[in-house]
Amino acid sequence: MNLMTQGQDILTNPRHASWISPLLLAADAVFCGLVIWKIPYTEIDWQAYMEQVAIYNAGERNYSKINGGTGPLVYPGAHVQIYRLLSYVTDGGNDILKAQIIFAGLYLGTLAVVMGCYRAAKAPPYVLPLLILSKRLHSIFVLRLFNDCFAVLFIFLSIYLYQRRMWTAGSVIYSTGLGVKMSALLVLPAIGTTLVQAVGRERTITQVLLIAQMQVLFGYPFKKNIPAYLSRAFELTRQFLYKWTVNWRFVGEDVFLSKPFSWTLLLLHVGLLALFGITRWIKPSKRSVRDTIKLYLALEPDDEVVEAISKRITPDFILTCILTANAVGMLCARSLHYQFYAYIAWASPFLLWRAGFHPVLQYAIWGAQEWAWNVYPSTDVSSGVVVGVLCVTVLGIWWGTAKATAAPASSKKQLHVE
Repeated sequence: MNLMTQGQDILTNPRHASWISPLLLAADAVFCGLVIWKIPYTEIDWQAYMEQVAIYNAGERNYSKINGGTGPLVYPGAHVQIYRLLSYVTDGGNDILKAQIIFAGLYLGTLAVVMGCYRAAKAPPYVLPLLILSKRLHSIFVLRLFNDCFAVLFIFLSIYLYQRRMWTAGSVIYSTGLGVKMSALLVLPAIGTTLVQAVGRERTITQVLLIAQMQVLFGYPFKKNIPAYLSRAFELTRQFLYKWTVNWRFVGEDVFLSKPFSWTLLLLHVGLLALFGITRWIKPSKRSVRDTIKLYLALEPDDEVVEAISKRITPDFILTCILTANAVGMLCARSLHYQFYAYIAWASPFLLWRAGFHPVLQYAIWGAQEWAWNVYPSTDVSSGVVVGVLCVTVLGIWWGTAKATAAPASSKKQLHVE
């Protein structure tokens, strides 16, 4: 094997990821240390989190009365408990260095899980460097200490567990992420579709109830003021300010704040989810939508058929579906703040690869995205690039997975034709 052939094998053969991943992780650990040492910490939400936790520790359990320097508490109960613990170990939030070290560990732990997900899906090693090159992502974790960092960890950890068919553990971890920030709801449609095909109707209902029960557990301390808790922690109608948005700035403030624009994005979101659900996410069933629904709604589903479908739920399929749902949600979100890049940065390299783009184009698209998310404040051009890259990613993944999608079968007999 000559050097060129050997180099190509290292870059494209998934088996090499087993030794490349630890090297990249070690390099990033050194870089995180340099960031903490050389770059000043920037206060944005950390102090507000600490002020809100202090009010909680003082005995307040009415969400409408818990506020911080940046406004009211608008995150679910798991967020409160996590930052309550962080407050304890950082002297009420005053030991910023210790907090940064903790978040550096959080960053590296999440990165290790992400790499594990990529390896399970047999992604080529050449995409792995993109996981450690984001300036904005390091800032979100190590210099800003946002709660999105925990939500992202739990989302990827749930994917990692689902890939290993640890369904209950995955659902518990996913629900914990949802308990940190409502943004985790974006991947729920893909999780639901995956679970139904992987474990069947009855077990999926059990998983859904488990996810809901976890939310009840996180909200239990606020049981005397449930309406206040739900309206703040899961406020679906929350409207962000135009001045802080990273995406859709180019449409202008009047359009951005208008109801028609909001409804257009909502309909686009629903439409894209339906498109992927119908044409891509029910791939393992090898049936039409109607026949798939009939199969899982039957009083006594054919166990042999259900088991055959379950075996087609691969780690690659799971990662592709869940990250696609996330990308669709980000594309159709009216407003994204800089910390939302945490949900995008580690998903894009895999999705661009699954879209089938040439490696050079993958790196070019990733570079354009990274540039746009580092423009502060955002401009019409940078926000256009943010939306454009998300659009290219979503359309690319739909087109790129077309050949991998089996044609729907119209009968039970056809289903067994492999």
